[in-house]
This record gives sequence, C-alpha cells and structure tokens, in this order.
Amino acid sequence: MTCNVGGVERPIRIILGLALVAIAAFAALPVAWTIAFYVVGAVALVTGAIGSCPVWSLMGINTCEANTTRKKVA
Repeated sequence: MTCNVGGVERPIRIILGLALVAIAAFAALPVAWTIAFYVVGAVALVTGAIGSCPVWSLMGINTCEANTTRKKVA
C-alpha cells in the first residue's frame, strides 16, 4: 500500500477514531448509532494508523509528503 494519508491528517484520524470508539463504548446511544460510531471510528483509526485510505486512492487524493517512501531496512 502506498502512503496517501500524511501530515496533520494522520493524527486527526487517529484521535477522531479513538473518540468515536470511546463514545460508542460508553455513551447510552441507540443500537444503530452505536454500530455507526464503532464502524466510522474503526475506519478512521485504521486508515490513520496505516497511512493509507482506499477512498482517497479512488479519488486521486494524496496528502502524504512527497518524499515519504517507506524503505525496508536490510
């Protein structure tokens, strides 16, 4: 996977994901809202953690810095 989520966007996604999952876990919401918060929070958390978003790829958006190619250490 190529990096297409970078800069300030990654920590925002991670914080937003954690907040939504916490709200779903601890707030007294209807079941449908709880599931929605879990799903959206998990997607935001995962895409922020791995630095790649499939929707951004489909739309051709790349917020990752130009020289952030991941290199493997031998």
